[in-house]
Amino acid sequence: MTTLKAGDKAPNFSGTDQDGKTHKLADYAGKKLVVFFYPKASTPGCTAEACDLRDNFERFKANNYELLGVSADSRKAQSKFKDKYEFPFPLIADEDKSVINAFGVWGPKKFMGREYDGIHRTTFVINEKGIIEEVIEKVKTKEHAAQILK
Repeated sequence: MTTLKAGDKAPNFSGTDQDGKTHKLADYAGKKLVVFFYPKASTPGCTAEACDLRDNFERFKANNYELLGVSADSRKAQSKFKDKYEFPFPLIADEDKSVINAFGVWGPKKFMGREYDGIHRTTFVINEKGIIEEVIEKVKTKEHAAQILK
């Protein structure tokens, strides 16, 4: 769905997390950044994916990775999601879809025969210089950390 691919410069995004703190691409210069987009906080697939990343968080830290979750949920929904599952990483509440659109992960989806617009579950691995190293479009929610840290 996204037109971004490995080798492209990551979009210069800016988004606000569950606590009202702003996160920009520039904040992560010198670190590897995993930006994972998920359709909806506290739904089964998104919970499985985020919990798998949480459970492997020390492995990410050991490899100089920062993690950033993004969905179009409100700050309140993101805050509840983060608190309930004790995620050690921020969740961007991208209600205006500026980050989502910058990465090109919003578009038509099909679920149980009906079509609607939504977020395509996609993960971007960005290197220390702001270049996309990998785009993961076929996310395995229960083993996503293994897909990234292979």
